[in-house]
Amino acid sequence: MKLPSMTRRDFVRMGAGAAVAGAAIKTTLLEPPTLMAQAASGAADGRKIRFASIGTGIRGCDLLRSARNVPTCECVGIADIYDMHHQAGKQAWGKDVPTTRDYRRFLDDKSIEAVIVATSDHLHKHVVLDAVAAGKDVYVEKPMSHKVSQGFEMVEAVQSGKRILETGSQRVSNILFEKAAEIYASGKLGRVHYIESHTNRNSPSGAWVYPIAPGFTPEAIDWKEFVRDAPPHDFDPVRFFRWRCFEDYGEGLAGDLFVHLISGFLRVSGINAPPIRALSTGNLTHFKDGRDFPDLLATHYDYPGDMVLSLHCNQNYQSDEPLIVEGSDAGMILVGNRLTVIPQDTRPEPEGYSTDGWTIELKEQYLAEWHKAHPTPPPSLEGAESYILPRGYDDTAAHLANFFNAVVTRQHVVEDEVFGNHAAIGCHMANYSYFHKTVAVWDEASKSIKG
Repeated sequence: MKLPSMTRRDFVRMGAGAAVAGAAIKTTLLEPPTLMAQAASGAADGRKIRFASIGTGIRGCDLLRSARNVPTCECVGIADIYDMHHQAGKQAWGKDVPTTRDYRRFLDDKSIEAVIVATSDHLHKHVVLDAVAAGKDVYVEKPMSHKVSQGFEMVEAVQSGKRILETGSQRVSNILFEKAAEIYASGKLGRVHYIESHTNRNSPSGAWVYPIAPGFTPEAIDWKEFVRDAPPHDFDPVRFFRWRCFEDYGEGLAGDLFVHLISGFLRVSGINAPPIRALSTGNLTHFKDGRDFPDLLATHYDYPGDMVLSLHCNQNYQSDEPLIVEGSDAGMILVGNRLTVIPQDTRPEPEGYSTDGWTIELKEQYLAEWHKAHPTPPPSLEGAESYILPRGYDDTAAHLANFFNAVVTRQHVVEDEVFGNHAAIGCHMANYSYFHKTVAVWDEASKSIKG
């Protein structure tokens, strides 16, 4: 019997950089383009793209810190409904800039060309629509939409207004995922019909149990604006700081974490479409704090091309975050800062298992006939390939650089409004299946989810 040359655990460990006996690994250090080249050179006079940051909470501040490394942009305003976030945003950017609770103030400024939108999910639609109507290009955090219908409203507005929109799943611009997409498209992996990925966290912070900032009072926030596109609710610090836990404002595990996995899958596979159907299971076992969403979610998707995507997120277990591509000729795994391709041993060899139940005479006859039909020795098995990121590589800065480049060139980014909408639909379908306890089916005619 031909035993597997490499177990699944070996494969995952290989992707993490561990050696597997008998496997020769060719390792290549990927060299990213400089951010100056990636972000083009701005206008002919060397000016920088002026942008306003709308939403400077956790992710908004992260984006501003990364944007400091993009040489062709300049933050000229910060808008947030929570006063403390104004100062946090200025500290993240490293400069004193005007601040306001009302983002519309910056939309009226003709000198501002773009906005970064990093609000809670439920506010994305109106902020994006307002920005596009004001002639601004938009970088909007993932997931692009909070509801299916909102995504199509944004797509229509962006395309009608001839605006640039990039959705903020930064791995789409990661050079490791770019290399994986190149390998996938080359056909080197053979037939691929199954891809899986997961991301797990095992801490209160990983489950969005964020502390309430000292001194947070109703006067410190425009609560009416926070619940603008949500059901009315009395002032509640928990709902503001832990909004991802609540269906009124977020999308739970699907919208926070699945969206990264789906975006990575779409980037690598070249598929740019909603799932055909999705089936979710999961539970809420530990973080029973009044949240709406489960702390374990697992979803199987069917995508066009007979592709199955399997995802899960677990807030009760810590692990790496691999993307595993199972091809008939080779497997590919992305985990951490490394991409590894490991060939499958598909060289011909005589059957050695089922013939153990044959007589010695029949087995010898079979082997003689097999060797006569295969007189040439099989080729040597090629070794594994590995690609690694340089130390300190920042894919968020790369993603932002791609956006600001598009603002100049007017060329679509990879994660444009259509891509971002398709990724968000996958999140919505996962939650639909979980809460309705049924298979979620995408109906292209009505652009809606059916149960």
